[in-house]
Amino acid sequence: MATRAGWITRMTVSLTLSLTALGASAQQTIRIGEINSYKAQPAFLGPYKNGWNLALDQINASGGVLGKQLEVVSRDDNGNPGDAIRVAQELIAREQVQLLFGGFLSNTGLALTDFAKQRKIFFLAAEPLTDKIVWADGNKYTYRLRPSTYMQVAMLVPEAVKLKKKRWALVYPNYEYGQSAVATFMKLMKAAQPDVEFVTEQATPLGNIDAGAVTQALADAKPDAIFNALFSADLGKFVREGNTRGLFKDRSVVSLLTGEPDYLDPLGAEAPTGWIVTGYPWYSIDTPANKKFVDAYEAKYHDYPRNGSVVGYTALMSIANGLKKAGSTDPDKLAAAFKGLGVDTPFGPITFRAQDNQSTMGAYVGVTGVKDGKGVMTSYRYIDGASVQPSDADVKKLRPAE
Repeated sequence: MATRAGWITRMTVSLTLSLTALGASAQQTIRIGEINSYKAQPAFLGPYKNGWNLALDQINASGGVLGKQLEVVSRDDNGNPGDAIRVAQELIAREQVQLLFGGFLSNTGLALTDFAKQRKIFFLAAEPLTDKIVWADGNKYTYRLRPSTYMQVAMLVPEAVKLKKKRWALVYPNYEYGQSAVATFMKLMKAAQPDVEFVTEQATPLGNIDAGAVTQALADAKPDAIFNALFSADLGKFVREGNTRGLFKDRSVVSLLTGEPDYLDPLGAEAPTGWIVTGYPWYSIDTPANKKFVDAYEAKYHDYPRNGSVVGYTALMSIANGLKKAGSTDPDKLAAAFKGLGVDTPFGPITFRAQDNQSTMGAYVGVTGVKDGKGVMTSYRYIDGASVQPSDADVKKLRPAE
């Protein structure tokens, strides 16, 4: 009995010391929770993690924020909304983080958006693209960095209209992001080109495309053009199968995300040519901001940046700017500070809109080609996100009152 009592006493003391040490650590640093689908989406999220680690180094080397060093505590959500909430709760309760950022898939991003609202904790959605994050499900504690599905589709629609193609086929991953992308494309195309027809839709299981069947179904519909929202491994299988079967021969393709090196590079010489895409041609953007970022990234990692690298880097830089402006980690003060917050990024200056908590980060729109056995973007231009966002009046209808 004495032995058991002694063991309980020792365990209690040990736990108390551990919690005390954690509390002391939390007071010495600003602890930030980061949640993402690293195992499920490594092509984008490996470079993304490198990006926020580079920003972390630079921020802390310059003295940190509010007199403290930043500390990021990262967790994997397995690409599952339930796991995203579980690790968010763990980060707050056990790790004592003071705010959250991250998210990749739109469904996990929406889960974290609701969690931020319920728990009244600040959340910067770095990557999830669904419009609901800042519109239908928007709340005062959630901001979003990347250009939304609506914004990126709106960048591509003018190029699609120029093609003067009547019969369009649609292929997309069958979850929130893909559904939202296709709905927006159909709506904006109908408005710009009333005689457009959508002859088939292929909604594929995320991460489990039957590329042969999808390619055949698209070919059977005999479209003039294809709108594609696939990404990652699904995109690779679709491109290879489409090349083999001649699906893309003499047929226009407009494609979200395909110009991002995260997804284009793995295709190598099999990369599609002539597709109109959004992406990041890091290798030929000669702005001082991009050159400075590329040089710093290559110096640290001996590798070139991907689009994920820019997103990760800019997410943490945005948080640092927000903390400085707020002068506090208090969620309400931080949420207020992010309204109208300006941030310098590798793409140039952006602002987080007060209207809907969406940043004005844009994207590059261009055409795919192959050079030296690798996919590249040519004839590209940067489109400022502010130019493809709805009006304030429309946002007011789309977003609930806070």
